[in-house]
Amino acid sequence: MAAFLITPVVAAILHKREPPELQRDRRQISTDLPFAADLMAACLLAGQPVSAATETAAAAIGGPLGQRLSWVSAQLRLGADPEPTWALPAREPAMAQLSRAMSRAAQSGAPVADVLTRLADDAREATRAASVAAARSVGVKAVAPLGLCFLPAFVLLGIIPVVAGLASTIILP
Repeated sequence: MAAFLITPVVAAILHKREPPELQRDRRQISTDLPFAADLMAACLLAGQPVSAATETAAAAIGGPLGQRLSWVSAQLRLGADPEPTWALPAREPAMAQLSRAMSRAAQSGAPVADVLTRLADDAREATRAASVAAARSVGVKAVAPLGLCFLPAFVLLGIIPVVAGLASTIILP
């Protein structure tokens, strides 16, 4: 009977989980994003167009971020409109910030290098905050097994003898 209740819950939880490859790609993109943004900004400041700067960053970075940037660069070189081209990678949470920034810069005509520099700084700060949070959670996770080991010992060796001693004096006059 319990299996009939537990099976749909477990199936729903497993169905909502992302594949490990997708999680790994997102982590890799988040790690590479600050370097890619800095590299694109340097290329733009050196006078390259956005498509060439994107291609240079894609070639230097490689991996999942490099693949996506290479696709964007190819679309831009072929003459595609920048807004919808950058909107497609924005569907991924890891690339959303870069895609939105590049779309806004294409719409407004703002200097893209400044936008990319701010984006790189923000991405580094987010990564730093995530690593600090992960380091703090390790301490909490390390204490849990100790608590599970010492709490029963404390109860068995500290509380039960005291309660038994008190009970024996109260029950037996």
